Amino acid sequence: MTAHRVSRTLTLAAAATLCTGLPGLPAGAASAPSGTAWISGVWESPWPGDQLPKPGAPRRPIEVGPPPLKPEYLAKYQAEQKAIADATARGQPIAGNNVTECLPEGMPAMMSPGFPMEVIATAKQVNMTQEAYSQTRRIYLNRKQMALEDAEPQFYGHSVGHWEGNTLVVNTTGVKERVKMRGVPHSPAMRVDERMYPTGPDTFEDKITVTDPEYLTGPWTFTYHYQRKPGYDLGEYICENNQEYADPKTGAQRLDIDKVFK
Repeated sequence: MTAHRVSRTLTLAAAATLCTGLPGLPAGAASAPSGTAWISGVWESPWPGDQLPKPGAPRRPIEVGPPPLKPEYLAKYQAEQKAIADATARGQPIAGNNVTECLPEGMPAMMSPGFPMEVIATAKQVNMTQEAYSQTRRIYLNRKQMALEDAEPQFYGHSVGHWEGNTLVVNTTGVKERVKMRGVPHSPAMRVDERMYPTGPDTFEDKITVTDPEYLTGPWTFTYHYQRKPGYDLGEYICENNQEYADPKTGAQRLDIDKVFK
């Protein structure tokens, strides 16, 4: 973990305060339909990655399983993942991903609640903002999804959704090909379907299904878990002074110590 990430985590933890109630809607915004307002608020993982588990605490469950890649892509993917793991074990991590380049994780990776995420729901749309990189996706409600050929590729794609009772059902297409969930390649035809539903007064799940006729043999399904973080205001995480970079000769990840202590 970089010094930047550690200091950022400490700053975020210090900023958190306890209070009750949900954040208000923007001025002039229509209220969310009855039974759906539960989703508004700030959420994070029940198992924050930067917090050491208490002695004897159960292990964090594996939320994302291996992708069902077609055989012609699977071997290359597995080799790449092994090279990354081996380099990390040697203390020479490989750079070249969005995190190292200080770019947004995009969809669906941004839905991983490692950092707090703010949700604001109105009758027309649901906005979800990850504290990491201040990335925001907008889910437009009760709209028809645009044709794939009209969907300009974006980090978060184009999301449309609707409510089925208290479950938010979302479809996303048009995600940039350079956006890779855990290094998994995808084609322009990839689609991401989600079902978000409460599992308690202060918890909810996002069941995600990724389909891609070019790269995947079938649906890649996983579920993220969230718990409410009352009273927390998102910090600004722009990553303007990124200390990580790729060695131009080897591609290995490096840390610029001078930037860490500026």
